Amino acid sequence: MNALKEFTIQFIGLKAGEHNFDFNIDNTFFQNFEYDEFNQADVKIDLKLIKKATLLELYFSASGHVNLNCDLTNEPYNQVVEDEFKLVVKFGAEYNDDNEDILIVPHGEYEINVAQYIYELIVLAVPAKRIHPGVEDGTLKSDMLSKLEELSPDEGSKIKSSEEIDPRWNNLKKLLTDK
Repeated sequence: MNALKEFTIQFIGLKAGEHNFDFNIDNTFFQNFEYDEFNQADVKIDLKLIKKATLLELYFSASGHVNLNCDLTNEPYNQVVEDEFKLVVKFGAEYNDDNEDILIVPHGEYEINVAQYIYELIVLAVPAKRIHPGVEDGTLKSDMLSKLEELSPDEGSKIKSSEEIDPRWNNLKKLLTDK
């Protein structure tokens, strides 16, 4: 993880108060985590560190976009990434990161690497279902979409009239309403 040393913040020499750090994230950052879901990434991270006597407060803010493939059509598109995250760093007897919002580091520590938190912030800001904006508004024309429409069942075949329903079901429905 030496490639991620630029994300190490030495807080021991900082004065109490607010300090700002900026990071530009691209594909090489994600290669260090062996994450290859993004075709291209361009995300700016603004990190505001507030140093207090007994703890550190870190406010992460991500803005930018990642290029990825649509789950339906496999067409690449730019997904906007906007998210924020707050982390509190406290000092204790031993390292503990069980709580996602609080990190406890040993008293002798003088630096913290924020690469893992930036990675998680960006990856979790991307929606689980990745759909090209052209699919949602109907402007994207692709072979995959036309094939999906061709193979999809007709809406008319799903809707059955009340005459086609087996009369035994109607008798069961009466049991629910006859209370």
